[in-house]
Amino acid sequence: MSAFFGPLDSDGRVPARQQTRVASFLISAHGALGRRFALALPLRLESAWQTELNAQFYNESEIVSLLLRATRWMPDLALGYLAAAWETAWFPAAADGIPDHALALAVDLATLAHAIHAGIRPAALLPVEANANDPFVMALRRVEFESGRLLQAQIIFLKGESLVPFRDAVSAALERRHAEVRKLWREILEGIDVSSDENGLKS
Repeated sequence: MSAFFGPLDSDGRVPARQQTRVASFLISAHGALGRRFALALPLRLESAWQTELNAQFYNESEIVSLLLRATRWMPDLALGYLAAAWETAWFPAAADGIPDHALALAVDLATLAHAIHAGIRPAALLPVEANANDPFVMALRRVEFESGRLLQAQIIFLKGESLVPFRDAVSAALERRHAEVRKLWREILEGIDVSSDENGLKS
């Protein structure tokens, strides 16, 4: 297995098979976040944190749209059962130990977003020879940049005063979501002949 995407073609592009599998996973993950942010949005914004929720929804939608258009797609028969497993992993699961159900679901969403934004670094898998002007290469770098920016909102929420009494519950939920995302990402990389470290992430 290689530590990076490849072998690149003569134009420095990532193989279509790898593009298809990685983009499908990222679209599933960011699409799930977008749907959950959309459902959490009220019809009328009444507080400052809701404006951030609105921004997150549109940013996730932008990531999905970008990947749909920048990827060189090819048929992949495995995507049917893989997508089913991914979508199941994104299901809401209220954080244990938080009696307020709405808050417990908000913590679950924030921890899932944290795990996806912090744990998946596709641009780190691009070899230095990759064509910097290729749409897929540019898209992966854009996704990673946006993920780093969006991550700050999850950190602020999870460290907020309202969750201080539930610090252990938040930590447990965060650890669980990170473990789930690491496992799925590791499986994706192994399925396209890209090696991963012991945590399932590119170091």
